[in-house]
Amino acid sequence: MKSMEEMMKAAQEAAQTVQTQMEEVQKRLEALEVEGAAGGGLVKVKASAKGRIINVAIDDSLMVPADKTMLEDLIAAAFNDARQKADQVSQEETAKMSSGLPLPPGFKMPFT
Repeated sequence: MKSMEEMMKAAQEAAQTVQTQMEEVQKRLEALEVEGAAGGGLVKVKASAKGRIINVAIDDSLMVPADKTMLEDLIAAAFNDARQKADQVSQEETAKMSSGLPLPPGFKMPFT
């Protein structure tokens, strides 16, 4: 049987490994980009997989003052589409990282 000291050292090393892996995942998520769209692609929002908005593109045909409310709704829908895709990519990347970890059943990572 392992001594308490050996078990503590192994636990600390495992924790450090998990921390390092999670930092790598967070860096990858910031670099991954997704694009949400609304109105048949007339409004597009590009975001990182962590949800940081990178770009908003609005088709010139939408720039009519009478359509302001519709344009605002399309922008909100595009943001929501990008956020949903970012969440999906984030979950997939976190699942890849945690698949090799000996975590107890039902354990959730703190930011998934």
